[in-house]
Amino acid sequence: MSVAIIRYNAGNIRSVVNALRRLGVDPVLTDDADELRRADKVLFPGQGEARTAMDYLREHHLDEVIKNLTQPVLGICIGQQLLCRHSEEGDTDCLGIIPADVRKFEPSRHEDKVPAMGWQEINGSKGCPLFNGLDGENQTSSSRPYVYFVHSYYVPLCKWTIAQADYILPYSAALHMNNFWATQFHPEKSGKVGEHILKNFLEL
Repeated sequence: MSVAIIRYNAGNIRSVVNALRRLGVDPVLTDDADELRRADKVLFPGQGEARTAMDYLREHHLDEVIKNLTQPVLGICIGQQLLCRHSEEGDTDCLGIIPADVRKFEPSRHEDKVPAMGWQEINGSKGCPLFNGLDGENQTSSSRPYVYFVHSYYVPLCKWTIAQADYILPYSAALHMNNFWATQFHPEKSGKVGEHILKNFLEL
């Protein structure tokens, strides 16, 4: 199986490469359109700023490449946000693949910190293949669905939400539309639970 990671001006790519290698997959990190189209699975991870990221994608024509991918694609963190329609970060028009908007957290209590950083429990949709083995009777104390987040912006709950988390307000921890999957959390930093989610994605 061939796996490609989209190379663009975003951080935290190396940890995704290492997480996939622990699963026995040696991904290619590339911004080449043909390599991305040929891959069996594509990951779109990263940490960064929405406008800067979108400017890079458009300048290198990766925006149209991503929109037209037909294999399973997994956006991670800012990758999830960029798959959406618009972000309040920099008033940025994003890829528009998932017709949802990205909003900034507005703390409502003194103890609310932004960016939201740390481990949170997620509630995944039953029967969703991305979360197979993490819910219901298959859940164990050592594999509870707690995952790691670092973000100041979020996607509100919507019809494409497949998992939700709750920080300041309930929001989309993961999205799915057609062949595009996305997580606001970092599966590559989420221990065994994150490893399981990545494995599920590779098996789609």
